Amino acid sequence: MQPVDFTTFTAACSELRSDWIPARLEQVYQLDRHSIALSLRTLNQRGWLTVSWHPQAARLCMGDAPPRTPDTFTFSQQLRHQLGGLALVAIEPIAPWERVVDFQFARRPGDPVLWHLFIEIMGKYSNVILTNQNHLIVTAAHQVSHQQSSVRTIQTGQPYEIPPALTDPSPSLEELQDRWQERVSLIPGALKRNLLKTYRGLSSALVLTMIQAAGLEPEQSTDSLDSEGWASLFDRWQEWLRVLQENTFQPGWLAEGGYTVMGWGMVQPEKSVQQLLHRYYTDRLNQQVFGQLRHQLSQKLSNLLKKLYVKANDFHSRLAQSDDADRYKEQADLLMAYLHEWQPGLKQIELPDFETAAPVKIPLNPEKNAVQNAQALYKRHQKLKRSRIALEPLLAEVQAEIDYLEQVEVAIGQLDDYRNPDDLTSLKEIRDELIQQGYLDDPEQRYRNADADPATNFLKYHTPNGFEVWIGRNNRQNDQLTFRLANDYDLWFHTQEIPGSHVLLRLEPGAVADEADLQFTADLAAYYSRARQSDQAPVVYTKPKLVYKPKGAKPGMAIYKQEQVIWGQPQRGKGYVE
Repeated sequence: MQPVDFTTFTAACSELRSDWIPARLEQVYQLDRHSIALSLRTLNQRGWLTVSWHPQAARLCMGDAPPRTPDTFTFSQQLRHQLGGLALVAIEPIAPWERVVDFQFARRPGDPVLWHLFIEIMGKYSNVILTNQNHLIVTAAHQVSHQQSSVRTIQTGQPYEIPPALTDPSPSLEELQDRWQERVSLIPGALKRNLLKTYRGLSSALVLTMIQAAGLEPEQSTDSLDSEGWASLFDRWQEWLRVLQENTFQPGWLAEGGYTVMGWGMVQPEKSVQQLLHRYYTDRLNQQVFGQLRHQLSQKLSNLLKKLYVKANDFHSRLAQSDDADRYKEQADLLMAYLHEWQPGLKQIELPDFETAAPVKIPLNPEKNAVQNAQALYKRHQKLKRSRIALEPLLAEVQAEIDYLEQVEVAIGQLDDYRNPDDLTSLKEIRDELIQQGYLDDPEQRYRNADADPATNFLKYHTPNGFEVWIGRNNRQNDQLTFRLANDYDLWFHTQEIPGSHVLLRLEPGAVADEADLQFTADLAAYYSRARQSDQAPVVYTKPKLVYKPKGAKPGMAIYKQEQVIWGQPQRGKGYVE
């Protein structure tokens, strides 16, 4: 993940000064243990400033409004108590070439500063520290004791100290090329490494784009550069310094997925540094959370299904044994009818069947007489009959649970990779559903009522004739789609007896879907099912009013009637998606 370097930090602070000073601090909300959101209001606008001290994604940028869930963090409560209602009157750097900025708060613009919020964006050492007007620490996002650091402690009540000063030379526009070149090439080595080691304020991403903008290779030795190469690189160097001085940044996206605020190597511009940083770090953090959560859910489902498959097989095996119940009764009847054929000490007796006269071999206990053996067979018959009565509902219950979890497994399988925030939202909805159903613990009390926020981020496509096709991403969305949003004119699709998404072909009153529309929708229904890798799969479709949820059924489970069947082709559906 690309860290916020000094150049990016300067660009972000420059935009904030221009657009958000002065501003009223209306609210403080802690998003997680590494991020807070500050609600700022100016005469012209209102927005949420995200301040993060995340070890890999520390940043400072305008972001989205926080979720409507209670904030129980102590740090945000302290900030809210001290800063709420005050004016943000200045954003000042504490020292040259440092990624630390001082947010100054007063009662109103022009009044004495009452509070300082120091935001330190320094990788794994990032922090947010609140001090009073005498620079005594009141609270900090992360307190550092003497045991944790002998260089710089951060504790409430002690004076705030700036981070230790850097020792590398500071870049300067006044420095001549000869002196600059002499420093960079003093010890021959790779161009990128030498630049990073020689001057402060640089980052790997910045130096890489700077060298490439000069038409050079990052790993080429300083000894191999001719005068033209040095001149080109020095031009880029001075361009960088002028941009820092004049705040003429050019935010945009790089081809390899990173970002730049210098415009070098940019393949797509971005409107502002704020949007650039918010989008980049939101996506990267979402990818991390998505991957971890998907792995957790997949492992949990796999383990649950393995246990249920074993249980179901055991029930099937015991039911197969109960199928022999009538055979034991027939043997007992034969034995009672032919008591005279029995002789003491027999371990087996062969008697003719009542209907076919075919010989039937009956095992005997030699220590019992014929009547006692027959009674044992009758008891075995009754036991197996009782066993079937008891096992059948248990097997039905296990099979229903398997069907449900297989449906969830299909939903997770369809979320194979993170593409946008909707993917993470859908995965979190699956997690909340499993918590609600009792399959997952909820130590952080994350579960909320599934009806609180209606799902709307369905997958959407258009048929050849322009009709919309809506597809549920998980069981919560499936229920929402089928039982709340579908109207009398729509058509409901689902793979026949195969776990998959609920699919809705949206039709206006009087509109009629032709064969191409039906086939298109059936192909998508087959693709978004467990039959995704098959050549074809049966898909049923019917009116939504003919689809029902059985009483007590789990989310996403439904029964239907008056259905018609059409063969969907998953691979063709894959082409529609891509």
